[in-house]
Amino acid sequence: MKDHVHLCLSIPPKFSVSNTVGFLKGKSAIRIHRELLGTKKMSGLSFWAKGYCASTVGLDEEVIKKYIREQQNKH
Repeated sequence: MKDHVHLCLSIPPKFSVSNTVGFLKGKSAIRIHRELLGTKKMSGLSFWAKGYCASTVGLDEEVIKKYIREQQNKH
């Protein structure tokens, strides 16, 4: 998919998955809007998709990578 990014992260157990993903999405969106798009306010704008895939126990990293690869086919 054109202009599309997927990330595969390993987050230590002491950090909340939702807080970590929210932090990464929020900070990167602000920086991209400011530096690349030249906008200071982001009201009403969205950059990242709402969802994410997370595995806590038992799901192999290869399964996650397969999920990421197959996302392109779904769009």
